Amino acid sequence: MQNIQRNAFTMIELVFVIVVLGILSAIAVPKLAATRGDAEIAKIRSDVSSIRSAIISERQGRLLKGDTSYISSLDAGVSSNTDGVALFDTNGSSTLLTYPIYTKKESNNKPTSGHWLKINTNSYRVNANGTFVDFNYTSADGKFDCGTGSDCISLLN
Repeated sequence: MQNIQRNAFTMIELVFVIVVLGILSAIAVPKLAATRGDAEIAKIRSDVSSIRSAIISERQGRLLKGDTSYISSLDAGVSSNTDGVALFDTNGSSTLLTYPIYTKKESNNKPTSGHWLKINTNSYRVNANGTFVDFNYTSADGKFDCGTGSDCISLLN
């Protein structure tokens, strides 16, 4: 009888590897989903900071010219609930953000996750992981705020 050596995995070894991979994927997939949600919230926080900074920069430029007013709008007359248009890039007379934020909406006139949508004159809605938060710009005092709700506070803290 010949002694033949076989170089292969046994069925038990293959089952063990599959079980280990299943356990690892069960741990990794929820962590990946949570990381994506955190990234969207970080993006929205960055957007809000950029918009507020642009408002202040525009105000400083106006003050140097002797004009004490704030800009009247954050976009150049974009229609409400319009998909694929640039927001916060210009107010018709000056550039606000170097790179505009483009709207992206679902079929129900709500923004997709992580995106903005203009809902009214100087009113904007953002989708933060399925939670819709409305921001309003007040040209009298240059404030770009979302109010006092818990969703708003969690976005800004």
